[in-house]
Amino acid sequence: MSARVSIVVPVYNEGDNIRTTLAELDAKVAVEAETSLVYDRDDDTTLAPARELEGKTRLPFTLLKNKYGRGALNAIKTGLEEAPGELVVVTMADLCDPPGVINDMVAAADRDNADIVCASRYMKGGRQYGGPKFKGLLSRTAGLLLCWFARLPTHDPTNSFKLYRKSFLKTVTIESTGGFELGIELVVKARAAGRKIVEVPTTWRDRVAGKSNFKLWKWLPNYLRWFFYAFRP
Repeated sequence: MSARVSIVVPVYNEGDNIRTTLAELDAKVAVEAETSLVYDRDDDTTLAPARELEGKTRLPFTLLKNKYGRGALNAIKTGLEEAPGELVVVTMADLCDPPGVINDMVAAADRDNADIVCASRYMKGGRQYGGPKFKGLLSRTAGLLLCWFARLPTHDPTNSFKLYRKSFLKTVTIESTGGFELGIELVVKARAAGRKIVEVPTTWRDRVAGKSNFKLWKWLPNYLRWFFYAFRP
C-alpha cells in the first residue's frame, strides 16, 4: 500500500466493534489513508469479521501481527515501525476517538510542518465524556501541569490518539515497557529534540461495546517516569 497516511489500530478481541470501526473510518476519514489492524494472537475475535471485509472497504486495511509479544504497547510499536505512510496516526478500535479528527490532524501536520499532532481533550474545544473519573482527573491534571510548568506544547500528552511524522519516528528509540505511556514518551522526546508539536481539539467518549484493557495502577509508574522526564533541563 502506498497511501500517504497510515492509521494504526491496536486490537484485542474487538469482534463486536471492528465492523463499525472500519465503517466509521471509511465514512469519516477524507484523506488518502490505509489502515493496519495490529493483533496479538491468531485466535483474536477481531480477525474473522475483519477478514470478511477484506477488499470491501473504501480505505484498504491489512491485518498485522504484533511482532514484539502481547500487549497494546507492543502492538503500537509494531504498527509505527511497519506503517508505510509519511504520516502515522494511532487510534483505538473502540471508537472512543472520533475518526473525523484524523482529517484535522493531517491538516495541522501539513500547515505547521509538525512532527507530532496531539488530539487534545483538554484544550479549548476539546471534551471528554464518561470513563473512570479518577483516571480522567489524573490525566487532565498531568496534562495541564506539563503544559503550564514543563512547557509542553499540548494540554493532553497522555492521550494515545496522535499523529507522528515517520521521519521523526525513525530518529527515536522507544523505551516504554508498559501500557499506553508511549504517547507521552514520544512527546517529551520530541520536545527535547526541538521537534514541532501542535494540537487539535477532540472529543473522547467511553466505549459502548467490549471491555477496556487499561490497567491504571499497573501502568502508573511508567507514566510517572516520562512525566518527570519532561521537567529535565
